[in-house]
Amino acid sequence: MQTSLLFAAIALYLLCAVLPSRRAVLISGLTAAAWLLHGAGLWSEVAGFPGTSAGSIRIGFAAMLSSALWVSVAAYWIENQNFSLDGMRRLVMPNAALAAALQVGFPGSVIPLEDKSPLFGWHIAIATLAYSTLTVAAFHAVLMALQEKRLHAGTDSKSFMSGALDRLPALLTMEKLLFRMIGIGFALLSLTVLSGIVFSEQLFGQALKWDHKSVFTLMSWVLFASLLAGRRFRGWRGKTALSFTLAGFATLLLAYVGSRFVFEVVLHKGWA
Repeated sequence: MQTSLLFAAIALYLLCAVLPSRRAVLISGLTAAAWLLHGAGLWSEVAGFPGTSAGSIRIGFAAMLSSALWVSVAAYWIENQNFSLDGMRRLVMPNAALAAALQVGFPGSVIPLEDKSPLFGWHIAIATLAYSTLTVAAFHAVLMALQEKRLHAGTDSKSFMSGALDRLPALLTMEKLLFRMIGIGFALLSLTVLSGIVFSEQLFGQALKWDHKSVFTLMSWVLFASLLAGRRFRGWRGKTALSFTLAGFATLLLAYVGSRFVFEVVLHKGWA
């Protein structure tokens, strides 16, 4: 049942990605349906799979990535009600389909919760929201880079993305949206770091466990903090802002998804 829900969501995501922009009402409805199916399949895989007790969940790199894209689809759908972000659809939908497909192939490991701190669930939820918000910011940055490149090229060439790029808001509006997303994501990332410190202290008896996940997360936090400070005091924008955004997102991706991929797929180890 869980797998069927995810496959249905994948099919609708891919359909949404290829439908022409003039079918806006249909696209909006299919996006909502795909999001609901994805959410139901995600919840069933993480907390409702056969044999799950009330005190355990199943999670891994694919579930975390799938959760982040699930929230990203919701953020896109809401933002698209106020701004024409059809280009975002061309990026978000295929990636959401890929994330859901990865969850089918790599369901993750079962984690008992009886011995975990009550903060563990909150930490995972806040971290997922932080990853999701900054994922949307990364999509925004990619769109802005493509939009700027098309403007400078000065051509009328038609492609899969060109029509969608032409309907995007002005670059200044896109930039405001980008920094709004980064500000929200940075606040959530800060809460993730703080809750991680408390969680680590209760579980390991030390304020911060210096493993790969902590190092990459802190590196990402520093990059986004530098970007926001540079924006506030030095007026950073354009390519500088886009570079910091993508670098911060890539580092954050390595912090959990990348490291868990290595553990689960390359080293065939469970939760660590």
